Amino acid sequence: MKNICLIFLLLSCVFEIDAQEILSPNKKIKVIVTLKKESVDALFGKVYFKILYKNKLEYTEVLPNSPMGILREDQQFTDNLKFVNESKVREVNQKYEMISGKRKVCANLGNEKVFQYVNSNKKPLNVVFRVYNDGVAFRYEFIDKTNSLVNIIDETTTYVFPSGTNRWLQEYTESYEDFFPFSENGKANSKKQEWGFPALFKSNNNPAWMLISEADITENNCAAKLSNLKNPNEYKVTYASPRDNFKQTGVKTNLPWNSQWHTIMIGKLSDVVESTLITDVSEPNQLKETNWIKPGAVSWNYWANNHGSKDYKKVAEYTDLAVAMKWPYTLIDWEWDVMNNGGNLVDAVNYAKNKGIKPMMWYNSGTSWLEPTPVDHLLTSEKREKEFSWLNKIGVYGIKVDFFAGDQQDMMKYYIDILKDAARYNLMVNFHGATVPRGWSRTYPNLMTTEAVYGAEWYNNKPTLTTKAAAHNATLPFTRNVIGSMDYTPVTFSDSQHPHITSYAHELALSVVFESGFQHFADTPKAYNDLPLEPKEFLKNVPVSWDDTKLVDGYPGERVIIARKKGKLWYLGGLNGKDQSQTLKINFDFLGKGVFKLKLIKDGEKDTSFTVETKKVKRGDLLNIECLARGGFTAVLEK
Repeated sequence: MKNICLIFLLLSCVFEIDAQEILSPNKKIKVIVTLKKESVDALFGKVYFKILYKNKLEYTEVLPNSPMGILREDQQFTDNLKFVNESKVREVNQKYEMISGKRKVCANLGNEKVFQYVNSNKKPLNVVFRVYNDGVAFRYEFIDKTNSLVNIIDETTTYVFPSGTNRWLQEYTESYEDFFPFSENGKANSKKQEWGFPALFKSNNNPAWMLISEADITENNCAAKLSNLKNPNEYKVTYASPRDNFKQTGVKTNLPWNSQWHTIMIGKLSDVVESTLITDVSEPNQLKETNWIKPGAVSWNYWANNHGSKDYKKVAEYTDLAVAMKWPYTLIDWEWDVMNNGGNLVDAVNYAKNKGIKPMMWYNSGTSWLEPTPVDHLLTSEKREKEFSWLNKIGVYGIKVDFFAGDQQDMMKYYIDILKDAARYNLMVNFHGATVPRGWSRTYPNLMTTEAVYGAEWYNNKPTLTTKAAAHNATLPFTRNVIGSMDYTPVTFSDSQHPHITSYAHELALSVVFESGFQHFADTPKAYNDLPLEPKEFLKNVPVSWDDTKLVDGYPGERVIIARKKGKLWYLGGLNGKDQSQTLKINFDFLGKGVFKLKLIKDGEKDTSFTVETKKVKRGDLLNIECLARGGFTAVLEK
């Protein structure tokens, strides 16, 4: 019996060899990379990684051994790998500034190590890991300098979680417009079992939250999604599926090549929400001049009218709204090419400019739904040059491009081409009907926001959002909005096609809780003009870009309190995601020294009324705020 145990022990040991590790700068996160072989005599094996998180004094395994690997059409790099070498740890340490986002000055601080392998055909593969204080990023590199063309068709990269893990995931759709329902079993409504990024996980057996996504997509990548079809607790990275106009799955590229960064934000829930990991690992700003890029609030005429910009007089009303609310921009939406009732598109642009408002215009990408016009003005570089030159001539400051066709490599190239060409003409960009943010706002800071969210627009489409909005709104700060600006088109008090049952104070709070470089305020001029003085003044002055962001309190779907700093002021937004009243608790530990004056706008006795209070607070104070069902609050703090 002893001999049998000894043999089993020896076999277990030889299965895992060549284990390496890399630590975060603060040593709270540890990654262990291991090559596993099937037998003592085997020359090749498969690479796995696992993540440990230090809670107080001990490391806890938060991601068990998870397989790695990538496949080319000509070669596989999966279970046929041999460890060659590992680099020394390289410190990544740089500061960079963002024009829009949750934080102006960001610190890209981590430790990097490169693990070198060859496959059974002696072809090289590098796996690069970066470990940050708030997460982990890794990517694959083919370092052959052959300049040969290859097809990269799949990965075996899989994130493995224990059974019973809590998770908030969105079933994959090309537009990323769906909910993030809570689940313990990983089962989807559809048979595909496919999930979009980002994906939030929390095991009951470990202290760390984890948000999985990806970043630094280039023209030589496609975007990916997750699939747990084979095992509900194993989420495999899966490349975009082909469409009719793009038969190839995966990536066609020349060598050398590197994949996108696979990112995992790790830590307390506040670590995840406040993380800038997506932009940290993305390429730095590629634009020479950026002084023309200005985040700002936007009046938007589509939502309340459930129609485009065909009516000149309606367009003019929203220009007047922007003037009244001190918002710098107005968006002229679809059907501007057939505008009538007193003026045409150029008349509308001139009217806005004469009022001191900067106009922006909507475009159909021409790749998916071809009904809303104008269509196919941007599909080629020649068309973009012609269109953007015209926009410069008439005085337009930005474009909203809608209805993209999936996550394939050609779509990634199209997004990036639009950003590059728009920058040449000093045009800011808003992507709609689009993929989620993947770090482009750092590389091309003229990207101000992206939809990729089940937002207020859906009040026009289905009755579903009416009952789900409060919990959904209290989930997005922990999921979708973590990875980049989110054009939800918030703060609607009136009803469009389907009613909302969130309180007015809840709606007002969305202006702070949701971050977006362009914040499109979607309601009617009357709805904003009829607001009481304090909430109206709040909306006139609330920023859309921030110096810093803090999660004060929250739990997905139940509640959230976000604090955002601009200059010397702190703005707070709180949401009750529940269908019953709830007390939200503010801990003012995020404040600096001194006494601050707090102006609070919270729920009144009815969900359509407000209560305004002022008081003095300091660091360490606690404040309880009673919220109605689906209610909320906003506050401004100044010394």
